[in-house]
Order: sequence, then C-alpha cells, then structure tokens
Amino acid sequence: MLTELEHAAKVVGAKQVRRALAGGRAKRLFLARDADPHLTAPLEELAREAGIPVEWAEGMKALGRACGIAVGAAVAAVV
Repeated sequence: MLTELEHAAKVVGAKQVRRALAGGRAKRLFLARDADPHLTAPLEELAREAGIPVEWAEGMKALGRACGIAVGAAVAAVV
C-alpha cells in the first residue's frame, strides 16, 4: 500500500494531515507503527469517524521513504 504514496498527491506530517482530514480532502490515512500513539491516535479516530481507510506502515523510516522525504514520517495522507 505504501507504493500508493509514491505516486499520489499527498500531505505529510500531523498538522497537514489534520487539515486534510478536517477539510474532507484526505482519501486514505497512513500511520507509522513506531510513531507516538499520542500523535497517531487522534488522527486515526478522525479518519475512522469520517470513513477514511487507515493503513499502518512498518515504521517512520519506511513511511518517510514512501513519501519521498529524507526523514521519517509519523503520518501521511493521500489527498
């Protein structure tokens, strides 16, 4: 599923993902398994309430790499 992030329009980071979820632009949410649950849990809840599919990435490094950034990412969303 992470390959979807490589080729799709996306937002990365908690603030940007929260905006995309609140604005109804997010189509799929990606969360890193090793990210802080205090960060990921509220975003996961917002996505589930909105009926947006949630996928879990192996880790922050893998999610960052799939997003095309040189650092790890805790959250990302396809928009």
